[in-house]
Amino acid sequence: MDLKRVVVTGIGALTPLGNSVPEYWHGLIHGVSGANAITLFDASKFKTRFACELKSFEPTDFLDRKEARKMDRFTQTALVCSDEAVKDAGISKETVNPDRVGVIFSSGIGGLITFQQEVTEFAKGDGTPRFNPFFIPKMILDIAAGQISMRHGFRGPNYAVVSACASSTHAIMDAFNLIRLGKADIILAGGSESVIKEAGVGGFNAMKALSERNDDPQTASRPFDKDRDGFVIGEGAGMLVMESLEHAIARGANIVCEIAGAGATADAHHITAPHPEGLGAKNVMFATLDDAGMKPEDIDYINVHGTSTPLGDISEVRAIQAVFGEHAYNLNISSTKSMTGHLLGAAGVIEAIACVLAVKNDIVPPTINHFTDDEGLDPKLNFTFWKAQKRTVRAALSNTFGFGGHNASVIIKKYSA
Repeated sequence: MDLKRVVVTGIGALTPLGNSVPEYWHGLIHGVSGANAITLFDASKFKTRFACELKSFEPTDFLDRKEARKMDRFTQTALVCSDEAVKDAGISKETVNPDRVGVIFSSGIGGLITFQQEVTEFAKGDGTPRFNPFFIPKMILDIAAGQISMRHGFRGPNYAVVSACASSTHAIMDAFNLIRLGKADIILAGGSESVIKEAGVGGFNAMKALSERNDDPQTASRPFDKDRDGFVIGEGAGMLVMESLEHAIARGANIVCEIAGAGATADAHHITAPHPEGLGAKNVMFATLDDAGMKPEDIDYINVHGTSTPLGDISEVRAIQAVFGEHAYNLNISSTKSMTGHLLGAAGVIEAIACVLAVKNDIVPPTINHFTDDEGLDPKLNFTFWKAQKRTVRAALSNTFGFGGHNASVIIKKYSA
């Protein structure tokens, strides 16, 4: 069968760099760090006392107070970014067929804040079960997709995809496949995460996954730097409004870019560590190029997973060099996690949005916080250190990898009729 082409017609983002897409993009291209001391709980006794939190975000500025109380923070952020994306796309249940509009929206962990609060309160009591009747609906990670559909009245395919930090890229991939197969006209795809709480930070601390650079939080996320010591946890949400090309043209939509291809693989190696030679990462990039019908030379920019961990950064670069060969030296490579921190299940979509905006504006956002070269990395590669670079970006590849060995990539390219 002939597969439909899939385009992006709307974007929404709520990140540590700002509470809208323009604020996010401004922060990216100006090399702003979203890291600072944790305010969402008392972290004074924790090994890591900083994070990339949302700034000046008050859910009730956007949501009815009574309804907001029935939602975990990850769902609140999901709804806020969905409002921006839907408005940007110019759609509503009155202007499109709501039965043909779906929502595939992910989270890596879901309502951890709610879970911690409810269990903590129970543990303080006498054993009598007194739980909030909204405990389970607030906690389950598919509820964000459900709440988005209810808010906007869209009745097409609706579910969540879970693959740790690759979750929202898998959501984009599923949306891409459903649309090109003709199962929906439009799908709102993305993810949200908010676990900056005792259980979240403490859990990652126990794994020794987080940076402990408490004396200088804003330079703590150091992808590709010799002295990187772990990732900086972040929170937020992002959404792409994805649409079949024929439907977008028929309704006169503003087409931002095209989704060219997507791929998924597994490392089959370790619960948290990447394959040392980047085997799964290499395979997923090959699969994504093949799905898009593109050659390595067609890619101008890679937004890497680049978490600022000692093992992960090197294995991903090895995979890039294996896939792109000599063309690797013509690429711009950058890790926007150096600015946003790691948004876990939402990382894939906000980094895909960075690629969308790079393709749209022909600007590559930088990797900040580079101080010392890592002798294990090829110095001839262009990691776009410190400053955004202007160049024609015909196509960009976004990589995301999750605990459990889950790998997902997506290619975003300029739209041409």
